[in-house]
Amino acid sequence: MNNWKGKNDVLLIAEIGGNHEGNFEYAKKLTQLAIESNVDFIKYQIYTGDTLVSKLESPKRNSHFKKFELTNQQYIQLAKMCHKNNVKFMASVWNLDSISWIDEYMEIYKIGSGDLTAYPVIEQTCKIGKPIILSTGLSTLKEVKDTVDFIRKVNPKYHKKNMLALLQCTSMYPIPFSDANLNTLESLKEINGCEVGYSDHTEGSYALEIAVAKGAKILEFHFTDSREDKSFRDHKVSLTKPEVLELIQKIKNIKSLEGDSVKKPLAVEGDHIKTFRRALYPKKDLPEGTVLKGSDLIALRPNSGIDARDYQKIIGKKLLKGVKKHEKLDYKILK
Repeated sequence: MNNWKGKNDVLLIAEIGGNHEGNFEYAKKLTQLAIESNVDFIKYQIYTGDTLVSKLESPKRNSHFKKFELTNQQYIQLAKMCHKNNVKFMASVWNLDSISWIDEYMEIYKIGSGDLTAYPVIEQTCKIGKPIILSTGLSTLKEVKDTVDFIRKVNPKYHKKNMLALLQCTSMYPIPFSDANLNTLESLKEINGCEVGYSDHTEGSYALEIAVAKGAKILEFHFTDSREDKSFRDHKVSLTKPEVLELIQKIKNIKSLEGDSVKKPLAVEGDHIKTFRRALYPKKDLPEGTVLKGSDLIALRPNSGIDARDYQKIIGKKLLKGVKKHEKLDYKILK
């Protein structure tokens, strides 16, 4: 089983995250729309304000996250809603105490960019032994390598390509195209030997499409019902159901365009090897006994007779019979 292959080839993760803004009914609405969008996973963030942010060091941030909390039972209901509709449930579990009750609903764990250096969180997640997707926003390539090494030290099963994947990410909302840094996909893959994908914080789907063309096997994108009249920043970089369905069609087109990695003539090219390529022809009428010079020859379509690549081979050869201008040549009349 390939954990990183989705229904539409690329694994698609619709990140509801905090877009529900603490409203469970709205969370269910977004989940239903995401289900209808034909994605592979619907993703959430499981936390409490006090298990994520210091209320003494950062009281405003602590209060912010408290307003976005859902209960344990509500997350379980969302997970069951996903499973009932043949969509998988995923979460960034920021509150490690939640693992005990949410693990049975999780096939893959997501570690967000902010937790790439949170080794205690990563260690506990690794010990579970399920596949992990790690976002790499805020980090240098060395930091990513260090975290990958740490993960593999905690649990050697993450040496397997099917167990650990990395997402290129830029942790700001929204970002201009120039900050997407999609070229890092290749370096992330080469240095760490992991499958790679892209977690998007641009507006629209264009960066996601380009990421697929550059080899991303996983796409994570924020998801909402509408971006209109929304103040929470994540909505601005979110896709809607119609946009996800359009993205899926574009992914199919990209995959179709990729074709086969083996370079060879295709059946659709028909007889073009003959009709498009050139052969060597007499540039003018030439009598028997003529010793061929470059000025006696012209390369023309179709590729009948002597292939144009053999140009040097027949210079200096003698004609055993006369030929007319543009007449097909044959080695049998050359000496």
